[in-house]
Amino acid sequence: MTTQTHLIHSRRFLPLFVTQLLNAFNDNLFKNAMVLFVVYQVYQSEQEGAQFSAIASAIFILPFFLLSAIAGQLADMRDKARIIRMVKAAEIGIMLVGGAGLFLAWQGTMVTTLAIPLMLLALLGMGVHSTFFGPIKYAILPQHLHQDEVLAGTGLVEAGTYIAILAGTIVAGWIEVEWAALGVLATAIVGYLTSRHVPPAPPQGEIEPLDFHFVRASIDLVKRTAHDKRVFLAIMAISFFWTVGTVLFIQFPPLAKHVLHANKEAASLFLVIFSVGVAIGSMSVNALLKGTVSARYSPASVLVMAAFVGVFFLICRQWPQLPEGTLYDTAGFIAMPLAIPLLLALLGIAVAGGMFVVPLYAFLTTFVDKTQTSRTIAANNIVNSGAMVIGSLLASGLSAAGVSIVNQVLLSAVMCIYSAHLGRKLVQAERAAQAM
Repeated sequence: MTTQTHLIHSRRFLPLFVTQLLNAFNDNLFKNAMVLFVVYQVYQSEQEGAQFSAIASAIFILPFFLLSAIAGQLADMRDKARIIRMVKAAEIGIMLVGGAGLFLAWQGTMVTTLAIPLMLLALLGMGVHSTFFGPIKYAILPQHLHQDEVLAGTGLVEAGTYIAILAGTIVAGWIEVEWAALGVLATAIVGYLTSRHVPPAPPQGEIEPLDFHFVRASIDLVKRTAHDKRVFLAIMAISFFWTVGTVLFIQFPPLAKHVLHANKEAASLFLVIFSVGVAIGSMSVNALLKGTVSARYSPASVLVMAAFVGVFFLICRQWPQLPEGTLYDTAGFIAMPLAIPLLLALLGIAVAGGMFVVPLYAFLTTFVDKTQTSRTIAANNIVNSGAMVIGSLLASGLSAAGVSIVNQVLLSAVMCIYSAHLGRKLVQAERAAQAM
């Protein structure tokens, strides 16, 4: 905790921390304002809402799959702080487009013909923006922090990300879309200003030419990263975790509306609880490990996550059936007999998930050469995003096939079990490396 407090006050860490905090806040303010508006105001059926949520997730994730190799090369071969400032400047233009879409949605006259395409275009732009920012926010840590500070820094970044998701989710659920339009633009401007204070982070090794052939570069990058068994297993485990997370996040808005009969503000409570839980888990695992990078708690954590998903599924199955269109506000929802157990189960899912994933991200930045950290994170993003796109398409396909949202929740529990298997193999590889 002392290390974490020290880092928060350090210029080596604080500007980056605030910049990525604003980045995550803006992503979620925009995405949730858009998805909640469309699910609650445009589409009236569970199937249509779930499909739109899945399509929006896939659009945001796709750039990670296509462009992460280029982003990783660029971050390792150029000054990371300079790239951050360029990316944050681009965010202002993207949010001009996204804000225009939200504003037109508020007008209500051109929602389906212009507002939704503009919002989806901005969502794609934010995906590209986050693709180039993502490798840097973790890879820059070993460059600015001491070895014994990296796990604490990673935990703070992860916890901060979810606190920002929490804030963005709350704001998106409680304000009207016209205020969200102003909010995303203002946040982008402030994010650019804070990025100007990130200390220089020049390349650590020889500058190599960029390979702009994204297919070849992606394949080569993943192959090079896979040579360290621990890093490879960490990437695979993270990928399955985010597949589970993607399916859950896609399900939340239509599940809240059509199964749990919660209105837009009450629906945001689900994402709030999830974000708080991951932040708690991120900080807790750092305290348990005492700054040591290790995956020893990961298999048990994700099995606990699977158990809480199962509990969440059973509670949803027992939820009272009400006439379609009946929606409770936050107070009315919490007053329901099963609401508190449901929210506690969701909190358990998130805490266990945070404890599972944070040490795995630390693996990616501490067990590779500093000249390769951005590319390692980029390789992770390629595999992660591919898994998340598959998760989005799977959720969309199941919805189209008529599989209920509640039954799709059970799929997440099954994927957690396989993540535990990968986590156990990672612990075995870790122990083998320590014995050498």
